[in-house]
Amino acid sequence: MSTSQGLLVTAGKVHTPFKTELLAAMASERFARRPPHLVGILATKKDDARTYAEFTKKACEQIGIDFELRLVGEAREGLDGQGVGIEVEEAILEANDDAEVDGIMVYYPIYGGRQDQYLQSVVSPQKDVEGLNHQFLFNLYHNVRFINPLTLRPIPASHLPTPLTKTSSDEAPEGTVKSILPCTPLAIVKVLEHLGVYNKMLEYGDRARGKVITVINRSEVVGRPLAALLANDGARVISVDFSKRPAASTTKSNPHHIVTPLPDITLAQALSISDVVISAVPVTSYKVPTQHLKDGCVCVNVAGEKNFESDVRERASIYVPSVGVMTIAMLQRNLLRLCGYQDMIKKDQA
Repeated sequence: MSTSQGLLVTAGKVHTPFKTELLAAMASERFARRPPHLVGILATKKDDARTYAEFTKKACEQIGIDFELRLVGEAREGLDGQGVGIEVEEAILEANDDAEVDGIMVYYPIYGGRQDQYLQSVVSPQKDVEGLNHQFLFNLYHNVRFINPLTLRPIPASHLPTPLTKTSSDEAPEGTVKSILPCTPLAIVKVLEHLGVYNKMLEYGDRARGKVITVINRSEVVGRPLAALLANDGARVISVDFSKRPAASTTKSNPHHIVTPLPDITLAQALSISDVVISAVPVTSYKVPTQHLKDGCVCVNVAGEKNFESDVRERASIYVPSVGVMTIAMLQRNLLRLCGYQDMIKKDQA
């Protein structure tokens, strides 16, 4: 066991260049005429959702984005969940049709499971700042990074996206734009890039090759899309469902995200071989057993609760205690990109 303390890296430090990029974009003529309008839809009384909404509002105000919080169902009337799904859907559809709304986000979970997944795909992909619409998730799981913005339709579009051709650059080929990615998984990837986990000497799309990464969370909003992102970048990913420990699986990406069950591997075994451990368990009592961590690994805490035991820096070379500010930055970045995509669509329709 190492006798020195691992480096503590805050998301705020990673966030600085992205905030500079956002402020520069907001200073453009496009947004001088009218700032982007982001609508948040809240249908729960849960404190963490309201806190996230307040955090989002404050962060948007700091760079000039117009943020509006719309309360529906339980959040507005205290109906204890009755009718929430219908009201959320109506609120989403209304925002989809509102020409003054540039981006939409919904605070999940509401019901959880398939009902929430359905609501995610009700959000128009032209306004989906969270990247959870089925079109974006299809692209993510099939490693489709660049798209034609004209395919972003509020109803399912019939198109065959072109698979990624490996290149040394992450610039979108002519006539295409970047597909929108879920903001929390994308924030985590950006943190890992900042920490040097990604090797910039390798080809784009393969820069996490050689890394073993354990992701403790298999939700549809964070865990699974994160595993796919990392696997699509070449990492060997062990995806752990914390509610069913120690079951785990490994993900690879040649050419697409594939999950292969490994019923014999334990969480302890996974931790012992992992270069990076990412935990996003929304349970106060849950702690990653640091005694099993590989010496010198990188540990990233994503949950609002601290998922790692207090001695994590005695085993980890780098510890990131939260990524919240980066999640908001990626959400804002997605919003500004979608504004550009909307301009391209309007120009084509003119």
